[in-house]
Amino acid sequence: MSLSPRLLFAATALACAGLLAYGYYLQYHDGLEPCPMCIFQRLCFMGVLVICAIGAIHGPRGAGRLVYGGLTVLVALVGGGIATRQVWLQHLPEDRVPACGPGLEYMLEMYPLADVIRKALRGSGDCALVDWTFLGLSIAEWSLACFTLIVIVHLHQLVRGARAR
Repeated sequence: MSLSPRLLFAATALACAGLLAYGYYLQYHDGLEPCPMCIFQRLCFMGVLVICAIGAIHGPRGAGRLVYGGLTVLVALVGGGIATRQVWLQHLPEDRVPACGPGLEYMLEMYPLADVIRKALRGSGDCALVDWTFLGLSIAEWSLACFTLIVIVHLHQLVRGARAR
């Protein structure tokens, strides 16, 4: 049994909305401040949410479905790459973790955008800190798992759509 493309896009958008809502809950209710890498992962989840919501509303067929699916996979791969980097930072020995850097707001005020993105994606000690886990996995590890699932499911849909053509 497989989902229709429209239903898959809607389910993915809903899942991303739930992940983002929980992230904001952790931030504003539990007081967990997101590091720059976490913020970029949120932006990727927002990107997937927007693409999939438009795909669910539009209900494209043929090439349109491939475009929405391809964009979804692309944004999820970027998010997964960022999450992978953060997981790697979190598993470094303590003496190898980079020093904590300035906050994202400060960097945006002081540096050009390209430098901010480069510095934020490089990560710092803030990004290596694990202050929340569920079932033994950090937020970054859960984020990586979710991005991986999105990529696998939408790649499967893309392959099925390409075969049907």
